[in-house]
Amino acid sequence: MAIKHIVLVKFTDSASSEVVHNLSQSFAELPSLIPGITAFEAGQNVSPEGLNHGFTHAFVMTFVDTTARDSYLPHAQHQAFVERLKPYLADVLVFDYDLSVT
Repeated sequence: MAIKHIVLVKFTDSASSEVVHNLSQSFAELPSLIPGITAFEAGQNVSPEGLNHGFTHAFVMTFVDTTARDSYLPHAQHQAFVERLKPYLADVLVFDYDLSVT
């Protein structure tokens, strides 16, 4: 039962475009460093609806199962990335769902 892990990020005003780019690249490297991640996608909000509540970037990962996701959360590489992200994080929303449930 695969798990989809969605992370919506609102960066601080002090986060330059270079910082955001570097953090996004670091996030994209996590699947090569942590086992159990089968897919990674990322992008910047382009919706014309204006319903993003200030969240500007989405990062979506697919894990093989809940065990892989649960191993990822405390993993040293993930935690090191989170520490680099925190100073530039105005808000974050994380939403996980089981792909086998409809």
